[in-house]
Amino acid sequence: MHELSLTQTIITTVLEVAAGQPVQRIVLEIGQLSGVLPESIDFCFAACAAQTPLAGAQLDLVVIPGRGCCRDCGHQMDLDIPYGMCDRCGSLAIAVIAGQSLLIKSLEMLVCV
Repeated sequence: MHELSLTQTIITTVLEVAAGQPVQRIVLEIGQLSGVLPESIDFCFAACAAQTPLAGAQLDLVVIPGRGCCRDCGHQMDLDIPYGMCDRCGSLAIAVIAGQSLLIKSLEMLVCV
């Protein structure tokens, strides 16, 4: 389960960015074609954050749909898998243009002054 190590890296990164400030909410974008299961990240986050300053932080997961662009005719299409056939010209030369990323989109912190 690579989601466990990904979640541990996410937690480490968030803690570094937060620099000791309490984190209330984390928004994580997960591409549909990334190979990462949002449900597993959610499960792992609850377990991994339990004994850290992130315990109790809300984790919002946003799934980014897969998109492709035909290299031959330029047509863009939705993709459920990271390859396919152009539904306009039938070409197999499809470039994935969205849906492969894993991104910490934002953090909401309670800034203590």
